[in-house]
Amino acid sequence: RHYTRVWIPDPEDVWKAAEIVKDYKEGDPVLQLKLEDETPLQYPVGPKSNPLPFLRNPDILVGENDLTALSYLHEPAVLHNLRVRFLESNAIYTYCGIVLVAINPYEQLQIYGEEVINAYSGQNMGDMDPHIFAVAEEAYKQMARDEKNQSIIVSGESGAGKTVSAKYAMRFFATVGGSASDTNVEDKVLASSPIMEAIGNAKTTRNDNSSRFGKYIQIGFNRHYHIIGANMRTYLLEKSRVVFQAEDERNYHIFYQLCASASLPEFRDLALTSAEDFTYTSLGENIFIEGVNDAEDFKKTREAFTLLGIKESSQNSIFKVIASILHLGNVEICSDRDGESCHISRKDVHLQHFCKLLGVELQQMEHWLCHRKLATTSETYVKTMSTKQATNARDALAKHIYARMFDWIVEHINLSLQTSIKQHSFIGVLDIYGFETFEVNSFEQFCINYANEKLQQQFNSHVFKLEQEEYMKEQIPWTLIDFADNQPCIDLIEARLGILDLLDEECKVPKGTDQNWAQKLYNKHSSSAHFQKPRMSNISFIIIHFADKIRSFSIQTLYSQRKPDLFTLVADLFSDKDDVVPAKSARVNVRALKTVPKAPNKEHRKTVGHQFRTSLHLLMDTLNATTPHYVRCIKPNDFKEAFSFDSRRAVQQLRACGVLETIRISAAGYPSRWTYPDFFNRYRVLMKKSDMTTADKKLVCKNLLETLIKEPDMFQFGKTKIFFRAGQVAYLEKLRTDKFRSACIKIQKTVRGWLQRIRYRKIRKMAITLQRYGRGYMARRYAEFLRQTRAAIICQKQYRMVRERREFLRVRRAVVTIQAYAKGMFTRRIYQEFLLHHKAMIIQKNVRGWMQRKKFRRARNAAITIQCAFRRMHAKRQLKQLKIEARSAEHLKKLNTGMENKIVQLQRKMDDQSKELRTQNEQLQTVNTSLGSEVNKLQKQLELLRSQQEDGGQVRSLEEELEHLRKELEEAHALRNKMEEEHINEKMDLTQLLFIDGCVCVSEEVSSMSLQSELDKERERYQNLLKEFSRLEQRYDNLKEEMSLNKFQPGHRRNPSNQSSLESDSNYPSVSTSEIGDTEDSIQLVDEMGIDKAAMDISLFMKLQKRVRELEQERRKLQLTVEKMEELAKRKVTEQGFTRGAQLFPLTDLAYNNLKRQELESENKKLKNDLNELRKTVAERASQNSSSNELQDSYNLLLSQLKSANEELDARKEEVLILRTQIVSAAQLQEKNENILSLNTTPVDKEEALKAYHGLCDNHQDWCYLNEDGELGLAYQGLKQVARLLEAQLQTQSRQHKDELEALHTQIELLKGDIEDKQEKLSYMMSLSPEAQVEYSVQQEITRLTNDNLDLKELVEKLEKNERKLKKQLKIYMKKVQELEAAQAAVQSSRSKPELIRQVTVQRKEKDFEGMLEYNKEDEALLVKTLINDIRPSNVSGTVPCLPAYILFMCIRHADYINDDQKVESLLTSTINAIKKVLKKNNDDFEMTSFWLANTSRLLHCLKQYSGEEAFMTQNTPKQNEHCLKNFDLAEYRQVLSDLSIQIYQQLIKVAEGIIQPMIVSAMLESESIPSLAGVKPMGYRNRSSSMDTDADGPTSYTLQALIKQLGQFNNIMRDHGLDPEIIGQVVRQLFHCINAVTLNNLLLRKDVCSWSTGMQLRYNTSQLEEWLRGNNLYQSKAAATLEPIIQAAQLLQVKKKTSQDAEAICTLCTALTMQQIVKILNLYTPLNEFEERVTVSFIRNIQNRLQERNDPPQLLLDTKHTFPVLFPYSPSALSLEMLHFPASLNIDFLVRV
Repeated sequence: RHYTRVWIPDPEDVWKAAEIVKDYKEGDPVLQLKLEDETPLQYPVGPKSNPLPFLRNPDILVGENDLTALSYLHEPAVLHNLRVRFLESNAIYTYCGIVLVAINPYEQLQIYGEEVINAYSGQNMGDMDPHIFAVAEEAYKQMARDEKNQSIIVSGESGAGKTVSAKYAMRFFATVGGSASDTNVEDKVLASSPIMEAIGNAKTTRNDNSSRFGKYIQIGFNRHYHIIGANMRTYLLEKSRVVFQAEDERNYHIFYQLCASASLPEFRDLALTSAEDFTYTSLGENIFIEGVNDAEDFKKTREAFTLLGIKESSQNSIFKVIASILHLGNVEICSDRDGESCHISRKDVHLQHFCKLLGVELQQMEHWLCHRKLATTSETYVKTMSTKQATNARDALAKHIYARMFDWIVEHINLSLQTSIKQHSFIGVLDIYGFETFEVNSFEQFCINYANEKLQQQFNSHVFKLEQEEYMKEQIPWTLIDFADNQPCIDLIEARLGILDLLDEECKVPKGTDQNWAQKLYNKHSSSAHFQKPRMSNISFIIIHFADKIRSFSIQTLYSQRKPDLFTLVADLFSDKDDVVPAKSARVNVRALKTVPKAPNKEHRKTVGHQFRTSLHLLMDTLNATTPHYVRCIKPNDFKEAFSFDSRRAVQQLRACGVLETIRISAAGYPSRWTYPDFFNRYRVLMKKSDMTTADKKLVCKNLLETLIKEPDMFQFGKTKIFFRAGQVAYLEKLRTDKFRSACIKIQKTVRGWLQRIRYRKIRKMAITLQRYGRGYMARRYAEFLRQTRAAIICQKQYRMVRERREFLRVRRAVVTIQAYAKGMFTRRIYQEFLLHHKAMIIQKNVRGWMQRKKFRRARNAAITIQCAFRRMHAKRQLKQLKIEARSAEHLKKLNTGMENKIVQLQRKMDDQSKELRTQNEQLQTVNTSLGSEVNKLQKQLELLRSQQEDGGQVRSLEEELEHLRKELEEAHALRNKMEEEHINEKMDLTQLLFIDGCVCVSEEVSSMSLQSELDKERERYQNLLKEFSRLEQRYDNLKEEMSLNKFQPGHRRNPSNQSSLESDSNYPSVSTSEIGDTEDSIQLVDEMGIDKAAMDISLFMKLQKRVRELEQERRKLQLTVEKMEELAKRKVTEQGFTRGAQLFPLTDLAYNNLKRQELESENKKLKNDLNELRKTVAERASQNSSSNELQDSYNLLLSQLKSANEELDARKEEVLILRTQIVSAAQLQEKNENILSLNTTPVDKEEALKAYHGLCDNHQDWCYLNEDGELGLAYQGLKQVARLLEAQLQTQSRQHKDELEALHTQIELLKGDIEDKQEKLSYMMSLSPEAQVEYSVQQEITRLTNDNLDLKELVEKLEKNERKLKKQLKIYMKKVQELEAAQAAVQSSRSKPELIRQVTVQRKEKDFEGMLEYNKEDEALLVKTLINDIRPSNVSGTVPCLPAYILFMCIRHADYINDDQKVESLLTSTINAIKKVLKKNNDDFEMTSFWLANTSRLLHCLKQYSGEEAFMTQNTPKQNEHCLKNFDLAEYRQVLSDLSIQIYQQLIKVAEGIIQPMIVSAMLESESIPSLAGVKPMGYRNRSSSMDTDADGPTSYTLQALIKQLGQFNNIMRDHGLDPEIIGQVVRQLFHCINAVTLNNLLLRKDVCSWSTGMQLRYNTSQLEEWLRGNNLYQSKAAATLEPIIQAAQLLQVKKKTSQDAEAICTLCTALTMQQIVKILNLYTPLNEFEERVTVSFIRNIQNRLQERNDPPQLLLDTKHTFPVLFPYSPSALSLEMLHFPASLNIDFLVRV
């Protein structure tokens, strides 16, 4: 479609952005595009050759942390996202599913410090920005949680940054998993890196520090997940680099480091000079690396050797070997004249140094470098070599020596990293070479690509496995995803008779040649899809690898690498390690290689290819046994330029390293995943209000998606997430953007309209002014013009009128003549047609009538015949039946019996109804009489009010208006009747006219239409009159109500709702206004005060009145309960009587009458009770100032309800009585016919009754027909139970109805009384003058306050009474406690006790105490145990703060008083040691730490206050100065206690930070303090990180309120413990620094929170923290200043970031942030929707230029472990030691007060 953005291929940039300018239709050959530079382009489209281009993602998704979060997953989207992140945001790490893509920046970045490690430690992988530390933390957490070994696979091209990534991963493990002991294993692990870089890394054209070997480092952990050791495995060292380097490349770093340090004294024996003087180090023609100091690096290498435990002698041996290799490379081999032999000069200095360094004989070395030995079975031959052969032999020896030295160093590094502790788990870091390709590839490139094929296969299977596990875990259907399997390519290399097997076989052939091996490869593998033969070569082949790149290998190069060397000296190059001598002897004595006989025929040596394949299989087994984590390093350019991105090189590496394969697998399934809450928060703007009725967000999301996306295959609903196909999130984003755009347009439209209206009004005002003057001028000119033209127009008018009139009259005459003739002709034609139709209709009418009459007569005759026959037959049958029935006497008896019963029932029913009618009439008369008397009373009151009321004019006016309205109403009634009569008359007249005028014509139709319109008008007038009538009627009712309101005198009346306000609002549930005790107290108070005084006390009167009402309500409830119990008892008696009657089967009418009488009596009682209750209700309502009409209506309503209930009950009774009557008659028949049962006998049980019924059925068939199987008796029992059940249900429902009715009546009365009161006040207030209204309102307010005062007074009395009760209880408890203390003291004193230093025989009085405590030396341990070891803060919570410190000081004072220095020293030492032990035991308990910090500081203050020094005595009282220490100076102990206080303070900070640190990020950055402000962006794989707790509800989230609550708890604990306010302020300041540092560090490392909404949330959160500081009087503690960086960061997120003025404002604003932090935040700033703009690169560069003058530290993150220096200010105590009270719970009875 038009405006759709796409990607098109480009030869330079790989992919180029374009936009469609014309809608594409299927079948069009070209696509009309427009590039970003506005260049038009016609893009050819074909179904096969050139498909449609890829779609671009929305701008909001560009720059995502995870590539799988992109809606459209394809190569151009991945490449563009990486480019944007790398160039614009300077972000080198990006997630791609489970892969971390790392782009080499070629610049040192400040993102690997220890503070960054601390920031990533403990975080989930998706919570923070991508980083190598996040992958390492993920591996560490999975190892600890799943107890499974982990692996981190780092791969990439040379120069992509593999070694650095692996090094930083190991640094993370060493920092996070530091060893628990003092062995510093983590330092040793890190120390191995510089050694391996020195001996295994070299400068190449692609990388200055390229690893020329592969290594796999296993870092071992114990059960507590601390590092205990490590192990290293190496793969395929590039030995050829020792003897050859390409241009602008270097040998291994160790050679140059050693040469740079050759001037050192210890290296003079090595005879080394500059690296330029040696062949092996000068082949690349450049021995230096920019920015690298080889001498400094050599120092680090030697330090690493020492740290790993390699002795100095061994290090010297290593350096000798390295120097000997350099000298060996400079040995000059001279050719002899024959050309077949060569020699070395004995004066060759380098050969002499070589032999001296390695300890070999010079002559032997000279001889064997130029000769070789050929051994046969019988003898040995020595043969000379040519110069070329000797040079190759020398180089082979150098490579072999270096390789063995490399293996020896690796072996000793592993030995130094080994440990005797059992390894519980490990994390492996694999630094492996990436896919390589050159014009001519060596055997090393072949092995490298082979290893990458194996790793890619493992990677593909792991990605597929994770995808499958995710689908299964979320329980969504999944189909097998097709992924590229490279097993055929691996089989081509390693399978039987593969490339490696054929190479080994050719090497074993004595005279194997390159051509033979090539021919074998062509013959065997030419049919393979991954093997090709070049067209122009017979000695090379092509392998097609997984990266779709063809690698060309030279067979000659391979074969030369694989062919066994013929020289004896270097024969061990291809030997197994077990077949050679130890490395040390191989280093220092070469003779062994010449003298040891070989046995090549017995055992074949293992080739290098075989060794590599074996080690690779071992590596794959290790990786498959672990959980892998992948890091793919990308080289952005080949020129090592900082932050330069070459798209072609990047795409090549992305294809090679498997990133695009991951994207393809993800895109084949459901790449986009959203949790239900995130999806709801993001897309709820697309929902309607009706969609959000339910609280289930999952259901709401389902309904929304089914509405928005019509194809169900495009999404799936999992347990916790919604899965989307590629492109669906972009579609939803488009819908969301459209929604926002429409809303923005509407807002803009409104605002712009408002602005334009203001502008328009201003312009209009000015225009009107101008127009007024202009129009005046124009009007005058126009008036003059009109005068001039008017005369001309009159002349023209007269002339034209005459001319046109003549023409018109002529034409009119012609037209009239033509119309007359035409109308006549047409009218005659119509008349003829009408006449013909009329005649035809008459004929048709007559014919059709005759035919229908004939048909009707025929049908009627047939029907009559059939009816007669049927009726005759039916009459015969009926006659026969009647005759039979007439002969049956039983039938007549049965009929007569039924008639008698019916007559009796009707007679009784009539009597009952007459009685009921009489009683109801009497009741109605009584009620009417009472109501009449009430009306008379009200009328008298009204007359009295009229006489008393000063403003009676209003009532008279209302009455006059009422009379006037009544007259109008009567007139309206009369007019209505008149109009109805007129309407009826007119209607009759019209009907008669219509009946008379049967013939319809045009004139009659016109008259009927006019009459109809008049009729409609009359109807409308009539309806208007009805409307006016109803309005007047409503007005009449309103006036009537207003008059009723004026009857009452306005004043204060207390509502029941006011009475219950105390009970509803009180927070003391134990105090209630309806307690019996209150009433008793009130009555007692009346007796004490007297009746007269009590009457004057309003509150007492209100209490008594309230209690009277409550007692009245209780009496009514009890009365109702008694009546219900009586009814229940009578009902039980009646039911028992029914049961006996049913069992006896009474056979006479007497039994029937008794049953009916009992039922009627019970029902009569119930009806009486109901009627009495109704009367009471009516009487109560009548006494509550209700109007007579309302009483009458409610009374009628209740009577109608009662009548309906009685009618239903009568119907039920009649049914029951009829059934009983039938049973009685059946029993009589049974007695007459069989005489089996007498009057006094009854069936014993149901079986006998059934037998009796069966016998009756045998004799009387009619009865048997009615009572087959005795079912009539059973039916009677069933109906009886049914009747009882129905009766019980009816009674229950009636009782419930009564209760509900009473409750509703009570509520109605309360509301009505409240409304009436308010209406009275309002009407009265409206009738007053303004001054009187103010006075009245003041009076009402005084009344209200009086009521409130009474209520409060009542509440105070209740509380005082409750307080008196509690005091009594407290006195009782205190007596008990004193008794228990006395008992314990007696027990303590009874035990034997050594004699005290001072004999205390007489109990001293308090006034004689000197504030000292005496104790025995033997009780010192008990004292320390009691006051320090066993004490808990809760034990002394209700006493003086810091009580243990005071007690200890009082003991010290006594020891000083008696001049016992040993006692003082022992007590202070024991105290300090005990405090340390307690704190060590409770090192994570904040309360205990705060408690001892307060006591330690208080003890320190006491030592200062009573030290006797004048500086500390200025604030003491005279008594305190008397208590100063007399004999000892404890200044040294004060210093010890000060140091101890600092330690405790630091521990307190550590504990507090450990508690709040998990809460900070969630509370400050993630929780929505301002609801619905934060937006949600699309997410990728990171949110399904396996380190997250997906089974539970997810990781714990904290709100800001939880953080503030925790800070409040800290503050309360410290204040309760008596900690000095200054120290509390310092603690809070330190905690606020931690909050600021953690929040800012997370902000700097998380792209998802760098948005405007987060800035708003953050600013609100910091303001809440500042408010908390103010509320707790801590704002002066400088804690608020520590929040300044995060406040400025929040402001930076909110300010504009577009113009240079904005840049200047940012530089002025952000003074607490460094330049790196400001730039980082601007780079991370992410708009949450398309209406925000991204920060441009030019704006960031502008900021950097402006901030260059700052000397900011290069550190990016804040130090979370920074601690402010603590200061303990001197704070003397005002307490007197002699006045302290010690609770008995401390158990310090062994101390004696002195």
